Amino acid sequence: MKSALHFQDADAFYECLLDAHQGLSREESELLNARLILILANQVGDTGVLRACIEAALPTESK
Repeated sequence: MKSALHFQDADAFYECLLDAHQGLSREESELLNARLILILANQVGDTGVLRACIEAALPTESK
């Protein structure tokens, strides 16, 4: 798993993500997030890397 910043333009990505959620209900927003996670996971493809990413994203008290 890459731990160094690897974004070309993190601010632009975040703005695009926020824009995608504009006008969606909570349920629609959660579905968008779920679809996006699966699409991005497919791009990564490596189960070990994906597991490491899940571990890194867990709240500190859950680790």
